Amino acid sequence: MPLTVKNLTVFPEFILVGFPTKGDACITHSVLFSLIYLCALMGNVLIIMITTLDRHLHTPMYFLLKNLSFVDLCLISATAPKSIANSLTHSNSISFLECVSQVFLVVFSGTTELHLLTVMCFDRYAAICRPLHYEVIMSENMCVQLAAVSWLGGGLIAVMHTVGTFSLSYCGSNVVHHFFCDIPQLLAISCSENLIGEIVPILVSVVLDICCCIFIIISYVCIFSTVKKIPSAEGQSKAYSTCLPHLVVVVLFLYTGIFSYLKPTSQNLSISNLLISVFYILVPPTFNPIIYSLRNNVMKMSLGMLLKGVFTKN
Repeated sequence: MPLTVKNLTVFPEFILVGFPTKGDACITHSVLFSLIYLCALMGNVLIIMITTLDRHLHTPMYFLLKNLSFVDLCLISATAPKSIANSLTHSNSISFLECVSQVFLVVFSGTTELHLLTVMCFDRYAAICRPLHYEVIMSENMCVQLAAVSWLGGGLIAVMHTVGTFSLSYCGSNVVHHFFCDIPQLLAISCSENLIGEIVPILVSVVLDICCCIFIIISYVCIFSTVKKIPSAEGQSKAYSTCLPHLVVVVLFLYTGIFSYLKPTSQNLSISNLLISVFYILVPPTFNPIIYSLRNNVMKMSLGMLLKGVFTKN
């Protein structure tokens, strides 16, 4: 039962109805999500281990890739385990504090990931378009500062959204039509008429996201223009091999994110919108390690050496 104080209704828990928690569909959901989460966990932990243990990979690109893996783990861990647990226990409930934590972690991870992808784009621009000044531009201190700004920026935006969302009053229904606590669905069940507390963070996020997208587009225009001027086919191939994985990750993340959050807010979530949200939350953390590893011979060699060392010790 909701707790009512001074005409404001505060729910001790919310009900998530994104996926069924009974029958064969429940089993399919829990097994599929468990496999995806396990793959994401293994892939990102491997990248973190490889980029940490192999001294040859202590470069700006791999330092940023390690940060991206940490963010991906945070993004998928914020939602998948709870959804799996609900399916296994045949429950749809999520406590108020868990809901607050999910909102904060999802926004924090998503925003930080976009910032890191933008920084990684700047790194590729400096390496290809300004090779003679690369070590000066992307010094160790600069890399740490850019990564720190990405994390802090994501944290600030997440705090703004979390405070703005849960400063609203929720009355009537506590049913969230999603598999996790998502801001658009929470706004849809809010009974507050004044949404200024959440509109301001949304506007700030939109402006920052647009700036990041414009920077990424301009950077890649410059990058591909420079790559075309490289006389040797081998040089062009090497440049493309470092840029294309990053570009694929950026497009995948932005495409799913745009469709997930720029849709009209509604209390009911369609199957198509639910699947898009699944892609946004689960696919990037799962496929990022695969995309970066498959097209990166250095990562393959480092992984082979790591596995060889483990099996040799055993």
